[in-house]
Amino acid sequence: MQYRNLGRTGIKVSPYALGTMMFGAIGNPDHEDSIKIIHKALDAGVNVVDTADFYSNGESEEILGKALKGRRDDVVLATKFHLPMGEDPNMRGNSRRWITTSIENSLRRLATDHVDLYQVHRPDPETDVEETLSALTDLVRAGKVRAIGTSSFPASEIVEAQVVAERRGLQRFRTEQPTYSIMNRGIENEVLPVTQRYGMGTLVYSPLAGGMLTGRYRKGQETDGRRAAYGFKYLSDERRLDVVEELVTLAADLGVQLTHLAMAFAIAHPGVTSAIIGPRTMEQLDDLLAGADLHLDDAMLDRIDEIVPPGTDVSPLDMAYRTPPILTPSLRRRPAQERPAA
Repeated sequence: MQYRNLGRTGIKVSPYALGTMMFGAIGNPDHEDSIKIIHKALDAGVNVVDTADFYSNGESEEILGKALKGRRDDVVLATKFHLPMGEDPNMRGNSRRWITTSIENSLRRLATDHVDLYQVHRPDPETDVEETLSALTDLVRAGKVRAIGTSSFPASEIVEAQVVAERRGLQRFRTEQPTYSIMNRGIENEVLPVTQRYGMGTLVYSPLAGGMLTGRYRKGQETDGRRAAYGFKYLSDERRLDVVEELVTLAADLGVQLTHLAMAFAIAHPGVTSAIIGPRTMEQLDDLLAGADLHLDDAMLDRIDEIVPPGTDVSPLDMAYRTPPILTPSLRRRPAQERPAA
């Protein structure tokens, strides 16, 4: 495994990062099996592991804590906060109140005294970014966090946070975790250029397009996939299914597996530090690791560009963050009486 710089933090990380969302109740409930998968990834040279308090309501962090006993110093450990961890309206978000509570809960579950990267899982329009940065800065100074980052932040909010940090003398966000795959290339327009400009590392999630680039979801075929059971609309999107068929053909022409093609594409972009893999089983991990040495030359990348042009999304992923003006009618529609021109 080759190693890359995590932005300008000085931390070296593998191009593959192990995501642990599928360890616990929502994925693999077998703790011992999950621990074996984690250990195999580490043995293969993967040195960055990403989790979140929200994954299986903390169970993923607990599993990871068990797995890292005796190996903690060899791992760049990342976790996240923001998503709800209970019915109480204050058990979520990006406030100082919740940050100072959530880090203690995560450290306890992870059985460690610090995390290497603490990430804001989603933007919080109701909280001043200075409030968030101030609380995170205190955690860095206390030694509980080594670096801080974001996930799913639009380019404009990444820039705002960098400016606020500089003006107020606070810790800067050092990383961003957006969705990125052959089928979702929208971050190539602004997010990746902005993270490169500010020297941020980028840990991209869903490089397999939410499972569509595994080859399990094909046009005209029924599937019993776990994601399909949750009713994700993108899995039945006709345009996405058409693109899958084109990519299956391309992978066959190149003599490679579709999953390997997808991973190699994700880590080929100069703005991408690592791509997060999220295996649920040992077989899935073995498949992904088997393609780690695949090199895509310019001709191969050109053929992918012909299928999905740079900077475009075939369609949005259901789980991807969308800004409030997109989702909230009152933020994109004037009051009825103000809409006419005269």
